[in-house]
Amino acid sequence: MTELADRDYFTDHEILVDPYAYFEAVRGKGAIYQPPGKDYLMVMGFEETLEIMRNTDDYSAIIGLQGASAPLPFTPQGPDITDAIEGHRLDFHGGDLLVNLDGHAHVQLRALVNRLFTPSRLKANEEFIQAYSDELVRDAVANGRVELVRKIATPFVTLVIADLLGIPAEDRQRFMEIIENAPPPGNLDGELDLDAADHPFVIMGGYFAQYVADRRANPQDDILSELSNALYPDGTLPDQMDIVKLGMFMFGAGQDTSAKLLGNAMRYIVDQPGLQDRLRADPSLVPALIEEVLRLEGSTKQTARLARKDTRIGDREIRAGTKIMLSLAGANRDPRRWDDPQAFQLDRPKIKEHVAFGRGAHTCAGAPLARVEVRIILEKLLKFTSNIDLDEARHGPRGARKLDFEPSFIIRGLSELHLKLTPADGVDLAVKAPSIIQKSATAPVALEHATSATQGAGYSTADTKLAVLLKDPAAREVLDRHFPGITSDKRIGMAKSMTLRSIQKFAPGQFTNEALDATDADLAAL
Repeated sequence: MTELADRDYFTDHEILVDPYAYFEAVRGKGAIYQPPGKDYLMVMGFEETLEIMRNTDDYSAIIGLQGASAPLPFTPQGPDITDAIEGHRLDFHGGDLLVNLDGHAHVQLRALVNRLFTPSRLKANEEFIQAYSDELVRDAVANGRVELVRKIATPFVTLVIADLLGIPAEDRQRFMEIIENAPPPGNLDGELDLDAADHPFVIMGGYFAQYVADRRANPQDDILSELSNALYPDGTLPDQMDIVKLGMFMFGAGQDTSAKLLGNAMRYIVDQPGLQDRLRADPSLVPALIEEVLRLEGSTKQTARLARKDTRIGDREIRAGTKIMLSLAGANRDPRRWDDPQAFQLDRPKIKEHVAFGRGAHTCAGAPLARVEVRIILEKLLKFTSNIDLDEARHGPRGARKLDFEPSFIIRGLSELHLKLTPADGVDLAVKAPSIIQKSATAPVALEHATSATQGAGYSTADTKLAVLLKDPAAREVLDRHFPGITSDKRIGMAKSMTLRSIQKFAPGQFTNEALDATDADLAAL
């Protein structure tokens, strides 16, 4: 029988329930361990994890999304494989997304992200967070019960990031549906192709492509305009597609950490004896609760790095091309760093030194937002209730809970959490303002069903959306004639709701005026 430390973390569904027992079994093999028959290292130590995350010269973040178990798209050769990584960057899963970028490209794009999470911007966003959380919690407490993950956590954090980024209100319901139906990153059952037309990133990317193109042509006094027209630190204007991918990644990834953190925190509030009463008596303790939950049950269990140069970790030689899994959860329970690391301690010293949000250049940019939104909604839940418990019919009694977790090697989060809510004495549960949910609930037509106002009068590269052209065999033939391979290019999925003239702004070299004019002539003849 395979011992626990040598089971396959990246495919074993049983490890989902209690990954911490697995991490401790691996720790028993040493701070750095190579499982038998595997071509990657596993790091459980706190100091070793910090050392690697801070060292961006010797380690690349290129495998952050695909994980350490996935094969590399090339065979590493020599003491420095930096050029090979960059030459194959688009062959890695999400290789051009922010979380996987290195060096200058990462610094440039990260500078744009940091502008969104300034204290003043978060302060302005807090008004929306307060109002929306108030509405959600009052409604849930009035009902006496709620399923926390889908009914509160996911819509709450989705609309908060939508408000911060300035997503138009009429598109927000569609975004909530996309997020709700999306598989988790690091899916144990296999990742979706990031370029597939039905991938949530591609669908959201279609919206962001329209936002960016519109805001560059018609700037407004909003955050989307600021992001679309921002300059890199070196003074250059970002490529429009870089901004599109940044926006869709921040939206897709930004909501996940907060939503899962809320569910994980609620488990401790409910099952730690006397904790919720202590928090109600002193709400100023909620931030300390969040930090200890981040340490014990952070939303991200692990990340990964690829050694791009020959280097060392302590006394151990690391060859260029070595894949490394960094167990953030293992580091946060390292007994060399934390006293009684498995125990929940609300007043734990130096608690913010945990690595739940990473460390170094790739520290989670949305960490300040996650802390704010989870704090506020927890404060509301405690304020409006006298008791919160799990529904024993769904989850079993305290001490023998039955919980289901997202099937992900990256994310630590519950699939569902059913709560029973007892209202506080004398609390008024009437919603105090017009429903934010209703104001944001007008769903646009899905991109794949987009139509053209000019369809009946003939096709046009200026007026007919790409989705319409792709559905007409004759129009598809015209597209492939002038733009070979376009109809089979999976990356074009993000642009299905746009016209070819709009797409030209993203790739002027491919979609020249001459080619578009010729396409118009052939389309008019159909």
